[in-house]
Amino acid sequence: MTLAKVQTISLNGLSGHLVDVEVDISDGLPGYTLLGLPDAALSESRERVRSALVNSGAPWPNRKVTVSLSPAWLPKSGSGYDLPIAMALLIAQAIVEVSCIESSIFLGELGLDGQIRGVRGALPSIISAQQRGVKQAIISFENYLECQAIPGIELIAFADLRELLNFFQNGQLPIREVNSKVEIENEATKDLTDVAGQDLPRRALEIAAVGAHHLLLLGPPGAGKTMLAERLPGILPELTIEQALEVASIASLSGTNSARMALDRRPPFISPHHSTTATAMIGGGTHFIRPGACSQANLGVLFIDEAPECSNGVLASLRQPLESGVATISRAVGTLTYPAKFLLVLAANPCPCGKYSGKGRGCMCSSLAIRRYVQKISGPLLDRIDIRIFVEPPTRVEMSAAELGESSAVVRTRVASARAAARERFREFPWELNSHIPASQLRKRFSAQKPAMQLLHQELDAERLSARGLHKTLRVAWSIADLIGATIPTLECVEEAYRLRAGTSEIL
Repeated sequence: MTLAKVQTISLNGLSGHLVDVEVDISDGLPGYTLLGLPDAALSESRERVRSALVNSGAPWPNRKVTVSLSPAWLPKSGSGYDLPIAMALLIAQAIVEVSCIESSIFLGELGLDGQIRGVRGALPSIISAQQRGVKQAIISFENYLECQAIPGIELIAFADLRELLNFFQNGQLPIREVNSKVEIENEATKDLTDVAGQDLPRRALEIAAVGAHHLLLLGPPGAGKTMLAERLPGILPELTIEQALEVASIASLSGTNSARMALDRRPPFISPHHSTTATAMIGGGTHFIRPGACSQANLGVLFIDEAPECSNGVLASLRQPLESGVATISRAVGTLTYPAKFLLVLAANPCPCGKYSGKGRGCMCSSLAIRRYVQKISGPLLDRIDIRIFVEPPTRVEMSAAELGESSAVVRTRVASARAAARERFREFPWELNSHIPASQLRKRFSAQKPAMQLLHQELDAERLSARGLHKTLRVAWSIADLIGATIPTLECVEEAYRLRAGTSEIL
């Protein structure tokens, strides 16, 4: 047999397409032709595949070899096609029988010595294959741990081509210890008990966790802004299996995945440096469009410290994902959409020297310098921030107090109960969190008590609150109501939500 076909997966964002890898070996001058819109990395596959086969004891056909990747209109990128091309060559030379690969896909990069290496995006590739009815996947052992949590598909992992050939010719799987259940790494727990005092910021964190409300922490250096933000994921409920797989798929595409990611139920915490670019924040690339930091933080927390120090356009680029919950990236190679339902936390100093607090604590900055500094965070972005608070430095009494505050576990229990109440309330609707209530539904079915709405309308008439600000205040009020077990936001709930939104108005 001189013609063979195997299948692999081509990723387009988080979705994959089945690709037929066809190999034809015919008479003629020895040569290698690759068809099907390959990129540079894929065009270099000839030398990798040839060396890998020869160094694994398999022959390389000294004839005319034509490799076609179909559908031909779909651009192909990456080195994950090495293994399927090598497998098709082995079948075309009758070294491996066709019956051995029925309903299987192959995914892996080849080293010159025949080693089968892991590829980026293996997890979403296997998920896409499973959704398309594939029963078996042949992958690298490097990718096995991140993909083993996917149900409904058999994974067979090999370290090199010799093991693969031995399996298909003799039916012998390599003997290797594989943990069927990957344990989550025991990282140093960042608990709220580490925070001294800070009653208002702790309260703001809890409310933000209930409804996934965006948060601004403004305060002098050393007040505890970063410490508070790092403990926010610890009070968020665990992800579901489906959510954990989605988070792990994005991490796999980003190249930040680890062996434990697919089974990790903890919400992600992404903290890019303030010198990051807009492309790194949103995503992009020339040949392969990768997800950015806002998508890596999907279903978790995106924390930006020293927010006013970010380059022009970086924070502004977050405005569209904050509203839509997705990051849409358009490049010459196409347009991709990644999920970006993150909880944004911004931390900033109140002035260039950082000592301003409105209480005369040694700040020497002029009012113009303060205004210019804080205005680096644009008004349209601030209008999308639900909760804005000033973080005062803890007092000597708070720092020396023997009694610790509530732990993250205690707060997480309350947050989970409040979210359960919200899910029950929204069981007829396609959303689960208070921050996702559409504005139309806030006016029709999910308004507050009449005195509370009168307060919001007065602030709107006085132009102290925008229309978006009114809706966001009302959503925060629903989260406060869920925490206290109220069936509708009361005047007290709306007043607290409004205070949390206007908590930095003297500076901003």
